[in-house]
Amino acid sequence: MRKPRQELSDAERTKLWKRWKLGQSIAEIARELGRPEGSIHGMLSARGGISPRARSRNSRTLSLTDREEISRGVSAGLSMRTIAAGIGRAASTVSRELERNAGRESYRATAADARAWAQASRPKLCKLATHSRLRYFVARKLGLQWSPEQIAGVLRERFPDDDRMQVSHETIYRSLFIQARGVLKVELVKHLRFRRRMRRPNNADRTGRRRGGITDPVSIRERPAQIEDRAIPGHWEGDLLAGAKNSHIATLVERTSRFTLLVKVDGKDTQSVVSALTKKVRRLPVALRRSLTWDRGNEMAQHKAFTIATDIQVYFCDPQSPWQRGTNENTNGLLRQYFPDGTELSHFSQAALDKVARRLNERPRKTLGYVTPAVKLQSLLQ
Repeated sequence: MRKPRQELSDAERTKLWKRWKLGQSIAEIARELGRPEGSIHGMLSARGGISPRARSRNSRTLSLTDREEISRGVSAGLSMRTIAAGIGRAASTVSRELERNAGRESYRATAADARAWAQASRPKLCKLATHSRLRYFVARKLGLQWSPEQIAGVLRERFPDDDRMQVSHETIYRSLFIQARGVLKVELVKHLRFRRRMRRPNNADRTGRRRGGITDPVSIRERPAQIEDRAIPGHWEGDLLAGAKNSHIATLVERTSRFTLLVKVDGKDTQSVVSALTKKVRRLPVALRRSLTWDRGNEMAQHKAFTIATDIQVYFCDPQSPWQRGTNENTNGLLRQYFPDGTELSHFSQAALDKVARRLNERPRKTLGYVTPAVKLQSLLQ
């Protein structure tokens, strides 16, 4: 029997959005909360990656402290006027409070406060939902590939004295990404410069990885010449291959032989990736443990720990320069034959990944003169 899904508590929801705003990955958040990555992704995507505004009490409403004073006054047999004077409220306010919450005999401050909070009015509809002319203008300009910032700026210039035709770019983004509002059609997202369906934190890059997580990276420009000419085996290129529901596998390709290793990872956070890679490469002969070239992904933030554990120096490509790991990029393309886009990679065991890697390593490669990577690597080690 399928176990029912357990909802997040208010404290857990607060922690989720706080960590998302700090730029943590979905895998890191899932690990912290002890939930599946798919569940965390679903909660984030339901709001387009935009955290909900914190609810707050109106200063004119009764607070829990006020209600506790009312409860004490009732227990002491004080009149409504006396109780009201004690909390600085009108007697009619105290009278309505008691009538709504079972009267003098059964009034409980905590229960009354919880009921008032649950019944409090929700935020008003956004301006795009209530002003059709403004909504039409915004939708039409989005269709022309205008950015929300451009639209908001032109509205200020064109309608300087008409508040009904003013809207912030943030409101436009929220109306696009939080589809529960039902204000702007989700199809309009495709006209944005970046067509993602979730808004990323400001301190995360386009892949959702937190910026600034890699300390003291060694640039690929410092890589020795012997690595460039592929004369000596043991130099690897690596990356994460992404699948459905935020699942990943790590791919390693030896530059000289094109020999491929696939590594199962529990998430794309640096602890999961570095731990799995360390365990895999330490099984290699020492002659094949020389260097690893990776992109700027935050999953290799613990590269120093990896180097200490394996004696493999890690070099990092320039930002947004996948061609600097061309061998790995080409191999990842070949792997799509076995792991098409949309495949949930977390379902594959390490044994299954090894089987796919073996099949790829036993395929003849044109770049090797139609020798297989397995045979080429074996000849290099002799």
